[in-house]
Amino acid sequence: MRIFITGGAGFIGCNLAAQHLQRGNCVTVFDNLSRQHTRHNLDWLQHDVQRAEGAALDFVRGDIRDFESLRTAMTRAQPDLIVHFAAQVAVTTSIKDPREDFEINALGTFNVLEAARAQATPPAVFYASTNKVYGGLEDQRVVLNGLRYGLPDLPEGVSEAQMLDFHSPYGCSKGIGDQYVRDYARIYGMRTVVFRQSCIYGEHQFGLEDQGWAAYFMIATVVNKPINIYGDGKQVRDLLHVSDLTAAYDAAWQRLDQVKGEVFNIGGGPANTLAIWAEFGPLLEQMTERKINVTYAAIRPGDQAVFISDNTKAMELLGWQPKVAVRDGLRSLWAWVNENRHLFDPSSATSAVSAVNTR
Repeated sequence: MRIFITGGAGFIGCNLAAQHLQRGNCVTVFDNLSRQHTRHNLDWLQHDVQRAEGAALDFVRGDIRDFESLRTAMTRAQPDLIVHFAAQVAVTTSIKDPREDFEINALGTFNVLEAARAQATPPAVFYASTNKVYGGLEDQRVVLNGLRYGLPDLPEGVSEAQMLDFHSPYGCSKGIGDQYVRDYARIYGMRTVVFRQSCIYGEHQFGLEDQGWAAYFMIATVVNKPINIYGDGKQVRDLLHVSDLTAAYDAAWQRLDQVKGEVFNIGGGPANTLAIWAEFGPLLEQMTERKINVTYAAIRPGDQAVFISDNTKAMELLGWQPKVAVRDGLRSLWAWVNENRHLFDPSSATSAVSAVNTR
């Protein structure tokens, strides 16, 4: 199998690439390396991942905004499957620079689709969308139960039937890509699948304050960096370990003829939820064995009081469900953060902060 991964040096991309190399597949990583620590992930793929017989890794440094370089790389790779992760991933960044956000997420995704469609045999395209396409869920009743908010009318979580409500430039740009990918299956007969992902976490996640919150809280704790909580910390998210996410992508590939053109909500579901600080904070304090002080600020635009993914459709059509319990997965992430704490040390030359966040 030949797989082409945009943003393949990012958190999810490198995990998926490693999985395919271990299976003996040919992987092309297309990445502009603009995000902090993507070079570390690429080095890991190139030198540390055990490859099965027949496996090959090709790295192409490129930007999805450059259509010609993207199409050329794709033509050379001749992939069976494109998995599109490359993106501007933060709501806050999208508000500061909505034009760049649009060019990366909306135009970039259009470029990926058109480059795929231009191939002699168009490959399948899987798209990493987001729960932010549902906006703030203003049409749903939210209640506060002790330390956490809940959606009493959606006991299984938010399904694909929920009304789309793009909120924030990021929600709009990712939503545009979401709908383009879906429509290319209907209009051009391309084999596409959209995954509206909830909070994904796991090893090789270099979380930032405005994206990858679970990893960021752990990293900040290890390097004694101040932690800000936006809102009261009782907002609830379902968390999905990256290995469970890649298993969902596998399941879709194996059932591609049956699920092409489909959209799936993919998350930890009701069994893997935490309030982002009211519950996660005490869990982190148990792991670090000390009190963690935080400061609170106003909730940020586009934030959701609750998001829990209803995975029913994925269970029924993909035969998929999460296997990694959230507390087990978080302990594994905590161990990885501690093993690699030199990468997060503010005094280290390898941890210089990048102002660009495009994966």
